[in-house]
Amino acid sequence: MGLEFLLNMNSAQKQKRYQRIYFQLNELFVASKNIDSRMSTLVSLLHHKMDGFFWTGFYLLKDGELCVSSYQGSVACMKLAKDTGVCWAGINQKEAIIVPDVHQFPGHIACDGRSNSEIVVPLFDSHQNIMGVLDVDSKNFSNFDQIDADELTKIVQLIYS
Repeated sequence: MGLEFLLNMNSAQKQKRYQRIYFQLNELFVASKNIDSRMSTLVSLLHHKMDGFFWTGFYLLKDGELCVSSYQGSVACMKLAKDTGVCWAGINQKEAIIVPDVHQFPGHIACDGRSNSEIVVPLFDSHQNIMGVLDVDSKNFSNFDQIDADELTKIVQLIYS
């Protein structure tokens, strides 16, 4: 299924695709409780199953810095300037952030100028401490909506389950 299908996919079809990914990850995660392995697998599966995902990865908090971790796509920014950009907005607000046009987002950090829209979903550990964010960029404007936010939030929760 190509990009044309994804762009024409209705809400129900998108939600079903996310649900299939959720169940596939849930089954795969039985094999390992290793957080790094789970993050890598999650990123790979999303990146290859969702055609509009241009860059897919995690930025994790370490000693007050937000640094790239597992990802798929073009070369990433290694560390994101504190309290700047969409990823830090997700950390500070502790909720999913949907940006239809990154060029209009104040302080947007452009690791790859080809990105036009973005979604960030916070990653919490089993004690509800924020650990980082799942960051997904798309070359398409307005690629993400509330379905993406809701379903990616459920999927990200599998990391520490």
